[in-house]
Amino acid sequence: MAKETQHPSSSPAMATAVTGTASTASASSSLSLSSTNAFSFLSKGWREVWDSADADLQLMRDRANSVRNLASTFDREIENFLNNSARSAFSAGTPSASSFSGEIGIMKKLQPKISEFRRVYSAPGISRKVMERWAPARAKLGIDLSAIKNAIVAEMDLDEREGVLEFGGMRRRRRRDTRVRFREFWAERDEAEREGEGNFGDWEPIRVLKTRLKEFEKRSSSEILSGFKNSEFVEKLKISLKSIYKEPEEAKDVPPLDVPELLACLVRQSEPFLDQLGVRKDICNRIVESLYKCKNQLFWQPPSAQASDLVESDSNPCDDLDLRIASVLQSTGHHYDGGFWTDFAKPETSDRKRQVAIVTTASLPWMTGTAVNPLFRAAYLAKSAQQNVTLLVPWLCKSDQELVYPNNLTFSSPEEQESYIRKWLEDRIGFKADFKISFYPGKFSKERRSIIPAGDTSQFIPSKDADIAILEEPEHLNWYHHGKRWTDKFNHVVGIVHTNYLEYIKREKNGALQAFFVKHINNWVARAYCDKILRLSAATQDLPKSVICNVHGVNPKFLKIGEKIAAERESGQQAFSKGAYFLGKMVWAKGYRELIDLLAKHKSDLDGFNLDVYGNGEDALEVQSAAKKLDLNLNFLRGRDHADDSLHGYKVFINPSVSDVLCTATAEALAMGKFVVCADHPSNEFFRLFPNCLTYKSSEDFVAKVKEALTNDPQPLTPEQRYHLSWEAATQRFMEYSDLEKILNAETSDSNADAGKVMRKSVSMPSLNQMVDGGLAFAHYCLTGNEFLRLCTGAIPKTRDYDKQHCKDLNLLPPQVQSPIYGW
Repeated sequence: MAKETQHPSSSPAMATAVTGTASTASASSSLSLSSTNAFSFLSKGWREVWDSADADLQLMRDRANSVRNLASTFDREIENFLNNSARSAFSAGTPSASSFSGEIGIMKKLQPKISEFRRVYSAPGISRKVMERWAPARAKLGIDLSAIKNAIVAEMDLDEREGVLEFGGMRRRRRRDTRVRFREFWAERDEAEREGEGNFGDWEPIRVLKTRLKEFEKRSSSEILSGFKNSEFVEKLKISLKSIYKEPEEAKDVPPLDVPELLACLVRQSEPFLDQLGVRKDICNRIVESLYKCKNQLFWQPPSAQASDLVESDSNPCDDLDLRIASVLQSTGHHYDGGFWTDFAKPETSDRKRQVAIVTTASLPWMTGTAVNPLFRAAYLAKSAQQNVTLLVPWLCKSDQELVYPNNLTFSSPEEQESYIRKWLEDRIGFKADFKISFYPGKFSKERRSIIPAGDTSQFIPSKDADIAILEEPEHLNWYHHGKRWTDKFNHVVGIVHTNYLEYIKREKNGALQAFFVKHINNWVARAYCDKILRLSAATQDLPKSVICNVHGVNPKFLKIGEKIAAERESGQQAFSKGAYFLGKMVWAKGYRELIDLLAKHKSDLDGFNLDVYGNGEDALEVQSAAKKLDLNLNFLRGRDHADDSLHGYKVFINPSVSDVLCTATAEALAMGKFVVCADHPSNEFFRLFPNCLTYKSSEDFVAKVKEALTNDPQPLTPEQRYHLSWEAATQRFMEYSDLEKILNAETSDSNADAGKVMRKSVSMPSLNQMVDGGLAFAHYCLTGNEFLRLCTGAIPKTRDYDKQHCKDLNLLPPQVQSPIYGW
């Protein structure tokens, strides 16, 4: 029976064969020093060991289970015996001394057999022969235990009382000794297997495997793995592991803010309040700088380990102050997760294309800057195909269309107006622009000569598309905005300032007082509703969060006209057959007042000078009457498109306006290769880059520039100059200065040093600016919800919500009652 259950690998002959095979393989592998042979050597030895070890391991598990079962069987037999003995002892009444003495006699007879059983099966090392024959001995042990039980029962009558007493104490000791012995057995067996000693450690397959592993370890460390350890892969792996696991930084003692720093921080964080009171941002920065310089040493020197990451060599005191505050807050364990006004849920972006919504205050066929430039911006942003673009323009009812659109042109539906807009655009850009055009309700204000939104404009952009918003004229759009805050609905909001409203208002009655209030209202709404503001020139109001950059381009049609004129000049043809002209909407604020004053003052100096004026407008009669009264050589003509063929032959474009932010007509004249005579004014700063732009600082200088332009020929534009005027360059400037390029390519923006600095500052430093912005937005929402206050500030009646006619034209549901609580 033992031979049938014995595994072949357990026999001495097979063990010798395995050992011999391993020795042969080891000898052959020692002749090869390459890593391939070493791995083959190990694989072959392991397969031979595995085949013989698998069954032996299973047999050892079975035998170990048999030991546990035997212990359980032994305990059960003893327990049954004690129970039967106790019942027999006490069932006859009071136990006598003779019965106990008989029990002791029985135990004395059985003690040698039990001791021998414990000694055999509780030894620390069980021999292989015993383990192999464990299974057949199992039944025999059961028979022996039964015989022991029967003998004990038969002897109970001799001395029942005495035997039961002695056996009771012996039972408790035997049960305790048995459990201790079995625990010692398993502990010693495990230890023998780990150390490779004793009967279990002598198992031949394990010994052979350990020997081969030791040999392979010696060879691999010296021959095989020497090159692998120094390989590029290992070095990269080490760097990756270091980047994943970062040692906890030791606590660094950061000194608390001292008095100058606290004062500078107070001034820095009070900028929103001071700005609303008329204290400019540069004054606040000077105060912070003064406090910074009053210290005996640098305002704050960051730790050397972080200096290269946090502070650049040309850092300013304001940035150093922000980083200083952030370091103090981080040292205290503080983490800023948002404020009272900034806990709104914004839309989450996915892997799909980003959504850009351009919202403007005018639309074609009204030929104004806020109608034309946003249209080109939408086309060129969509041309890159990196984002989906939606242009949101105002829809006017038919009665307002008759007041605004030229040549009595009206539309009966938004679809009809959209077709007109797309056709006009494609005729000028030369490609099909793939973007969406949507409409929001608007009403025309005769007093302000502008379109005012009706209702909440932001609701006409679906929440799923509310990602990035571009507000053309953000102050105009938000004067009476009563709805969801733009920065809460969108992830990033950019405002583009087109118009110098303060300059226009100052020309009206009580203009200085009105300009004062409008200035602070513009600051208010710009701070509350925008993340970034772009000013086309320094002629505009200095708004919060703003930078100066020209993000407008020139209609490609004008560049083609310029190329055509340059080609005619190179071929010897006369490109310019006419003198000077002026083109613009005929209202006093568009430069007509300055033009008449200059020509009247130097009428004698410009004797024989004739100027053609093209334009229509509300002040046309007054302008013509004033020029006729002064007997000026002005020829007034009906307004027309600047690209009209009748205007190509003019050589000089004169624009004396100082109310424009960035005159589109000036850029178009330069693109056509003409001279431009304009004032030395911040609105013309961008045009000074071009040699054909002649700026004047005084009225006498104006006369000199006009004569210079009339007696000379303009220089042809270089390819670089043409590119600077194009919409491609304007779009690139817009992407850069609005931070849109960084946002649309968020995966690469993390490597930017400035972005890292802002991130470090914002992680742990609460922003009072954000709290102030949220409070201003809440206050503005409450004030614009009151109809009486809206009318007092000049709003069109009943523009808090759109009316029934808008519902009919745009297929809208009747406006719902607005919630009196902002944002909730």
